[in-house]
Amino acid sequence: MSPAALARRRADASVETFSGETMGTRWSARIAAPEDGLSQDTQRAIERTLAGVNAEMSHWDRGSDISRVNHSPVYEWQPLPPAFSHVLGAAMDVARRSGGSFDPAMGRLSDLWGFGPSGPREGIPEDADIAKALAASGVAGVEYDKPLLRVRRSRPVWFDFSGIAKGYAVDALAAALRALGLTDFLVEIGGELVGEGIRPDGQPWWVDIEMPPDVAVAPLRVALHGIAVATSGDYMRSIEHDGRRYAHTIDPRSGAPIDSGVRSVTVLHRECMLADAWATALTVLGPDGMTLAERESLAVQMVIGRGTMVSERISPALEAMLSD
Repeated sequence: MSPAALARRRADASVETFSGETMGTRWSARIAAPEDGLSQDTQRAIERTLAGVNAEMSHWDRGSDISRVNHSPVYEWQPLPPAFSHVLGAAMDVARRSGGSFDPAMGRLSDLWGFGPSGPREGIPEDADIAKALAASGVAGVEYDKPLLRVRRSRPVWFDFSGIAKGYAVDALAAALRALGLTDFLVEIGGELVGEGIRPDGQPWWVDIEMPPDVAVAPLRVALHGIAVATSGDYMRSIEHDGRRYAHTIDPRSGAPIDSGVRSVTVLHRECMLADAWATALTVLGPDGMTLAERESLAVQMVIGRGTMVSERISPALEAMLSD
């Protein structure tokens, strides 16, 4: 833990909790209150930040920037607000580094499988429909300026930031709290977390990483002190058809839900946005993704299998953190 965090610690400080709903899930912020307490500006800053992220990146909102871009004419340049540009740039970079296992331009595929703005569907898509959506998906159909101030689509792809926007929102909340002069807090949106500073008792923000409900693996307990964590798993959301369960994570390369045997992937990173994106990419890649995790020096826990027939894989970067 940093000496600065220990030096400013007030053992008698209270920890105040704010919470609400966003992005189809719950958010919370646990904040060690300064000596003069927390003002109403804290709640307003959080709500304003979350509203801003949704206004730019929610494909469920037809008035959002992402919906505007998705429904714009092909080959027509569209200006991008700063946060949208930042997230898209990061997403494109992870897409390149992961060999296409992560792709922010696969909204038509997600929607086809019932995980997009059109809502749930009856049954599963026909192969011909999957092929059609696959042909209208992917970052190969995206053109942009450098710096990334505007974008246009060379085919009718739809952007979908579901695998990165929640992590970005956690980072944005942390930045909003820092801007208010707050230094010690734990921020969460639907299981994606950032911990900053320490608790009044001198401990870091300890969290137990969520495990799939049907696997016999002890939860990974981590101390969030200037670090973020994100988890992706096939158990979080799915559809069932003819007795078979289809995970909500779509492989951008095949156009179908993943079936790699990976139950969950947890990534620790300085940025929750990147932890979120890499967790999704490695879930798609399956067990082979651990090679990529090592190459990218990512701190990763991967759980593979079901019931008692499970294995846990830890990347060298995470192993080094656990042994410190």
